[in-house]
Amino acid sequence: MEPITVIYLIYIFIGFYFLFLFTLIYIQNRKDLYYCPKPKKNYSLSIVIPCYNEGATIERTIKSVLEAGYDNLKKVIVVDDCSKDNSYEIIKSLEKKYSKVMAVQTPKNTGNAAGSKNYGAKFVDTELIGFSDGDSFIEKGAINKLVGFFNDEKVGSVTCSVLVENKKKFIERVQAVEYKVIKFSRKLLEFVDSIYVTPGPLGIFRKSAFDEIKGFDESNLTEDIEITWHLQSKGYKVKMALPARAFTVAPSTLKDWIKQRNRWNIGGLQTSVKYGKDWFRKGMLGKFILPFFVLSWVVGLFGLAVLLYRILRILFLKLVSTTYSIQTQTSLVRFEDITLMPNVLVFFGLIMFFLSLWFTLLSLFYMKDENRKGENFPVLSFYMIFYVMVYPIILISSFYKFLRGHRKW
Repeated sequence: MEPITVIYLIYIFIGFYFLFLFTLIYIQNRKDLYYCPKPKKNYSLSIVIPCYNEGATIERTIKSVLEAGYDNLKKVIVVDDCSKDNSYEIIKSLEKKYSKVMAVQTPKNTGNAAGSKNYGAKFVDTELIGFSDGDSFIEKGAINKLVGFFNDEKVGSVTCSVLVENKKKFIERVQAVEYKVIKFSRKLLEFVDSIYVTPGPLGIFRKSAFDEIKGFDESNLTEDIEITWHLQSKGYKVKMALPARAFTVAPSTLKDWIKQRNRWNIGGLQTSVKYGKDWFRKGMLGKFILPFFVLSWVVGLFGLAVLLYRILRILFLKLVSTTYSIQTQTSLVRFEDITLMPNVLVFFGLIMFFLSLWFTLLSLFYMKDENRKGENFPVLSFYMIFYVMVYPIILISSFYKFLRGHRKW
């Protein structure tokens, strides 16, 4: 058996393993997907919003927090990270208008969201501390669906479903599908205590746990991943309220999308290196999250490598056979060479594709979004066939940047 065939079969096996694992988790827990416990007490909460050049969205973001409907929201601390636009002026005007809004500004630009988040956290003295991005919008009632999970003293943070706000451009619509698949997958991971990120649009933390780990790592490009792993390394649980939703502005150009994904990947690499010593230790962090994170990269890279190899091999053989046929004046195609018997590797590949399609459609079904604009056949086809195959190419770029020491936001 050729080495490439062995690699392909290993790749298929890993892909099947995770697809079947997610399927089994779904079957066993499908009745609890929307479960949100009622809070046993009226937890006090403050929300910190980091802001840098968010003049176009920051007012709507602040109002979405104030209008979310949580009655024990004490403060909304908006941290301007020395913006170059009119963000701080907008925040100050809202501070005068709303008693709960507190406008602060960092002494100097921190260069990342983690720095402004940590700065804002200094002004928080409530039981819970939440964070929302300056270009995200919290749905009314979302916070109420999150806080009940803190009835369990071992819960350190709770996240929500993050959906795409802007769906006008094709690239935005494809991301809208991707976000729904990610959020559905994240909820399934909760059932095996393996949520690996508390995304920026809305995450709530137990303040004592947040203080114990000394907040966000300001050297990490994905502080929301790092803090989640840090909490789990300390024995805290991370939960997700699937019905609680926040909307975020997704990249609207290919350049911005590539920049965002490079940052995500580099931050993920930073986190994997930082917690690499915890392989097979520290509960599910070392036994599942780290292997899952690394294997997802391996699957993506090997999948791309196998595909490129097969394409180049076919093209090379066609070129050689065509050149030979022309020189010897023989037929390019003979009837006896035509076979309708499917290649077993192609067969496995098709099964994996259709299982992935089923999981994508299942994710879209459970992410009950009234605005399903763009979830049509062209968008789904592009997502399944092209979009997921571009990501490994971005990952290669991210590895290169990571090795070169790129750490810019």
